Amino acid sequence: MASAPSRDIVARERSDAVVPESLSHEGPDEAAPARSRRGPVDPRLWRYARSARPHLVIAVALALVITATIVVIAIVLGRVLAGVITDPGKREFGAWTTELVILAVAVGVRGLASWWQARLAHRAGSAVVAELETAVLRAGAELPPRELDLRRTEIAVVVGNGLSGLRGWFTGYLPALLLACLVPPVVLVVIALHDRTSALIAVITVPLIPVFMVLIGLLTQGRAEATLAATTRLSDQILDLFAGMPTLRALGREGADGPSMTNQVRALGDSLRQRTMRALRIAFLSSMVLESLATLSVALIAVAIGLRLVFGEMALYSGLVALILAPEVYWPLRQVGEKFHAAQDGMAAADKAFAVLEPRRRDESASPRAACGEVVASGARSARGGSGLPGARAVRDVVLHGGAGGTALEPGTVDAGLATGARANTGPARITLRGLSVAARTGTAPDQLSAVLEPGLVTVLTGPNGCGKSTTVQAILGLVRLDEGAVRVDGVDVRELDSDSWWSRIAWLPQRPVLVPGTLRHNVELLGAIPDPAAEDLRAVSAATGFASVLAELPDGWDTVVGQNGTGLSLGQRQRLALTRVLAAQRPILLLDEPTAHLDPESEQRVLSTLRERAAGGATVVVVAHRSTVLAAADVVIEVVAADTSAIVDPGAVVTSNSTPGTDTNTSRPAAAGVPGKPQARLDSASSRALGSSGESAGFGAEVS
Repeated sequence: MASAPSRDIVARERSDAVVPESLSHEGPDEAAPARSRRGPVDPRLWRYARSARPHLVIAVALALVITATIVVIAIVLGRVLAGVITDPGKREFGAWTTELVILAVAVGVRGLASWWQARLAHRAGSAVVAELETAVLRAGAELPPRELDLRRTEIAVVVGNGLSGLRGWFTGYLPALLLACLVPPVVLVVIALHDRTSALIAVITVPLIPVFMVLIGLLTQGRAEATLAATTRLSDQILDLFAGMPTLRALGREGADGPSMTNQVRALGDSLRQRTMRALRIAFLSSMVLESLATLSVALIAVAIGLRLVFGEMALYSGLVALILAPEVYWPLRQVGEKFHAAQDGMAAADKAFAVLEPRRRDESASPRAACGEVVASGARSARGGSGLPGARAVRDVVLHGGAGGTALEPGTVDAGLATGARANTGPARITLRGLSVAARTGTAPDQLSAVLEPGLVTVLTGPNGCGKSTTVQAILGLVRLDEGAVRVDGVDVRELDSDSWWSRIAWLPQRPVLVPGTLRHNVELLGAIPDPAAEDLRAVSAATGFASVLAELPDGWDTVVGQNGTGLSLGQRQRLALTRVLAAQRPILLLDEPTAHLDPESEQRVLSTLRERAAGGATVVVVAHRSTVLAAADVVIEVVAADTSAIVDPGAVVTSNSTPGTDTNTSRPAAAGVPGKPQARLDSASSRALGSSGESAGFGAEVS
């Protein structure tokens, strides 16, 4: 097993994610998401999909060829028909051999050019879709974890099905658009050379088609975006339903009164079907309007030509050429109208993709009140770009896993913009939080948190759900961009640390730990290879976490195979395995989120004793917890709040301290209430403000009674 540390990022609390307003309502009158302003051809498509550029050049060349063949066919066909009708002596094939050969060649060239254009369009569409999907996946890997948790379903829908609509844009809309730009002007000039009256009628009627196309576009504006939003909502809600199914079955509520899960899924599907049918109805109606306009316009030209031919006011050849070319003026415009609706689904998905790919758009579109997702990063390699400058990024291959349990990016996914090159040491660290504030759904969480996490102490972060405990851990890891404040490690800003060095010192246990398909041995070595799985240290750690009893029940021991996210193990067994992995890594900094969840009281006490032993050995131990037993085992308890203050609170009555006033009570290992004979400490507001302004205080200010 390679000794390189693994790189895991896990997002949880899926239900807490902020759903964009456009996705949070349902019904026929739902407001469609705002659509970005763009021309007929979005320039971003050529910027991000380089494989499309050669196709555009070839498509323009083929459109010119098709335009030329249209003119040649009309002129030759008009000449032949007029000659056959007006000159009885030329009613033989031999008299028109040259013209017929030219006509056959022109028809063949037009057909070949159209076939080649369609073939290239299919290839270009597939290449562009694949290129954009890869780019979106890589850009998703670079998203800040909180934003990724917010947008993972949107990215999954765009990559999974949405961008496939771009194939229709390339195969239908783009060729029609190019022909609409080239054919009408050229054909109008040729018609004008033969019959100015017909050209004048065409010039007057041709603008009606774009005008009606604009009116139809205004009517259907946002329909494609709304359909994509409905698809995203359907995917999101079905995942929620399936995620809750085991709980409902366990509680015997799957058949309870009220809307059943089957009815809910059916209702969601019906809603999407109705929205799709409304879009199709408008598409058919718009096509009918455009066809009617084109037919009436050609009819006007035909009537005018017929009347003048009857009265002998024009030559038959000129009338035939104008009449043959008249439908060609409107044909590309009709094609644009027909292909427009089919292309909108793909362009709506492309807009979503560009919002992920463009940093400026991404920053503007990201909600300032993103969800407080739990993000895990364990021993990730540095993702600095080759420039070595702050904010440089490097992209690795990434796989997105969506589900009710959160989103996992495995492996090699980090926000590299936070790694800028300062090397850290390899031992325990003194971590200073100075005025830490991060925007959340209802304000800031945490809000102005100032504290010092000392090595040699067990520090517990506690507080109500959503107050920013896990966000604080993300800030320590350097995975979240702060709105205010800073995190300093031994006096160095965490953003200036080399990611490789910093994360190699940390063992992080998320509330929902990542377990990958493979053996137990492979999972326990995700933070680094263990030379001998039967080593004494690993046996001691397994006994402390209670995983030794699990191994005793498994015939294959460490070679037992588990599935994705630990399939085959119970929740308690998964927790014990994850704890074993973290503690066996022998890292000097431990960050643990609810480490005693799913453990029985006896196992909980063993784990807490092990953590205190690690702290006594000099490790920096930070625990996120709610349980009173964990709080009682802590040296320092910090209450994280989403209001105006963050303080180390006294869980019980303040007992008399034997320390001298003014001394650093952290060094005297104050404990929570319930541990007799040990003093307590709490951070008063003055100390909090002083810490927030300087961030380099030697310790906490103590309030001693």
